[in-house]
Amino acid sequence: MAAPRAVAGVESGAGETQLILTDSGSEEGKRPQFGTRFLTDPRQVFQHNAWDNVEWTEEQENAAKKKVLENSQPLPPEKQDEFDAKANEFWNEFYTIHENRFFKDRHWLFTEFPELAPQCCLKQTCPDEKSHTDEHTEDTPQDHAVPCGEVEALTLNECNTHFPGENASYRILEVGCGVGNTVFPILKTNNDPGLFVYCCDFSSTAVELVKTNPEYDPGRCFAFVQDLSDVEADYPIPDGSLDVLVLIFVLSALHPNKMQASISRLARLLKPGGMMLLRDYGRYDMAQLRFKKGRCLSENFYVRGDGTRVYFFTQDELHELFTSAGLEKVQNLVDRRLQVNRGKQLTMYRVWIQCKYRKSLQQTTETPS
Repeated sequence: MAAPRAVAGVESGAGETQLILTDSGSEEGKRPQFGTRFLTDPRQVFQHNAWDNVEWTEEQENAAKKKVLENSQPLPPEKQDEFDAKANEFWNEFYTIHENRFFKDRHWLFTEFPELAPQCCLKQTCPDEKSHTDEHTEDTPQDHAVPCGEVEALTLNECNTHFPGENASYRILEVGCGVGNTVFPILKTNNDPGLFVYCCDFSSTAVELVKTNPEYDPGRCFAFVQDLSDVEADYPIPDGSLDVLVLIFVLSALHPNKMQASISRLARLLKPGGMMLLRDYGRYDMAQLRFKKGRCLSENFYVRGDGTRVYFFTQDELHELFTSAGLEKVQNLVDRRLQVNRGKQLTMYRVWIQCKYRKSLQQTTETPS
């Protein structure tokens, strides 16, 4: 199916940062799982806010590659070092300016990641794991993990340290929580009495906004400041204690050279059978194509106008990161979507990647020396 407009059309629209950071919540709470709404007649493009699995023409693909190549000249090394050293300042400034007004709550979470919903305890395969034909999706003997209670018994053996949520039976950590647009929907939707949610962010300003939110409940949630790239830093929870770890549009903010060590460190926090969930920017997303010259830091890695950075992944890159950390693939999908602004008659081509990788039940938790 030919897409209705050329890729160059993504130049139009709102400001750079808004478009780069917006997630897929345009359909709000009841949108169907991605991969279910197809545009078969380009004349009908403005009848809905979004269309799924929009295939690009060869002309569009080539135009995207050309656009990225044109803007691929990296900034001088000293400038790159400056953005890396001041990353914390830029994110604090971002949240100081926007507070909790920038992002919408991610109501699509429980459609795409049912592991976060109350009825899911990693007992069964998620419904969308077999619903997409993709070279990176496979059916393996490990698709059915054991119930949470059994995993708990396998991992937290004789743990003598006390930590927040130590008595919980199901633990979720979101890394890069921002102002809580994932955490608070989980707390509101998942009323499992055994649930405890952890959330952390690089920005102390963001964490403070989470803690001062009226919906923050210290009895069910613990927010803390953590630099994902600092793999030597301790977490307030022991290794082998998490059922689910969530990374939503956060890994892309790291320097590419720090990604592997960061994922490997996070993998240690998972119980055997625990799941790592990711949703992030894919190669040739409209946000990447909108960058002007002078914004490239390295290949497919850019700096925004506010100093924050973003990387655009391929499926293979993410697969390598997760499997090198000892995790097994459950899902690795491209969400190639056409978003529509019906008021302004604009079309925006989004490319996101969604992954689920599981820690093997045979693995044992390693204690760092």
